[in-house]
Amino acid sequence: MTSRRLVHLSDLHLGSSTAGAERAAALVRRLESDGIDHVVVTGDLTHQGEHAEARRFQEVFAPLLRKGRVTFIPGNHDRTGEDAGGEWMQGRRVRVEERPGLYLVCVDSTAPHNRSYFQTHGELSRGVLMEVDAALDDAPSGALVAVLLHHHVLPLPEDSPLEWLIARLGSPVMAELSLGAELVERIRGRSDLVLHGHRHTPRAFDLSRAGERGLCIFNAGSSTEFGGYRVFEHENGRLSGRPSFCSVIPRAATRFVTDNMFPALQHLARNLYPSDCRGKVVRAGV
Repeated sequence: MTSRRLVHLSDLHLGSSTAGAERAAALVRRLESDGIDHVVVTGDLTHQGEHAEARRFQEVFAPLLRKGRVTFIPGNHDRTGEDAGGEWMQGRRVRVEERPGLYLVCVDSTAPHNRSYFQTHGELSRGVLMEVDAALDDAPSGALVAVLLHHHVLPLPEDSPLEWLIARLGSPVMAELSLGAELVERIRGRSDLVLHGHRHTPRAFDLSRAGERGLCIFNAGSSTEFGGYRVFEHENGRLSGRPSFCSVIPRAATRFVTDNMFPALQHLARNLYPSDCRGKVVRAGV
């Protein structure tokens, strides 16, 4: 039997600040030095969905990407701007990646409405649930099975007073996936983990029942903000105890308002004054 280690990252938001990229690089250096077997990143790799931000991710994570040790999926921030994350799933809603000891069911919970910076909620359809069912039916024995998606599947408390206000105003942007609870029930007994991001505070749910294969749900939070990540040790397709949290650098100060104000204004500007093919901003209708 071979003991392996899986790490869960999310919500890097590369492009929001220079410090964010430096913090991501520090995480990668630690992952390299610790010899982590595989890393999953559950969306919002970029802050504004720009191709330059996606290239920055590839540069920072190059040591792990070259070794095939990274699996990533899009989040809502990856769909704004230039829609850098629009092709990461190759047009599929569900795909599978197999790595030694791992069976990863990657689910795209983003949707066309995420092209708007102000429509951040996710989307699941029953067709997608059926695809997940089919993928899990093919999972091999002896592999740890994880379902990856960006948006949260169960209700979570708001992370800030602003989120609380948005939720009380009836906006769906803070809400869990509408079919999230159904997804959880359908994968019971066939998946060990659900790994997601989107909400920036790490959280965990143990939904295991006596006499059946255990199921735990983990929200990574923002890995660059918290300066660390969870490590899941697994052997012969089963978790070896509870995951541990590796703290690499001190937690960063939360800058939700300042980090989001500028891209929000950019989004409004794009809609009011669309760009022409030369990249110049022109008034609509001119």
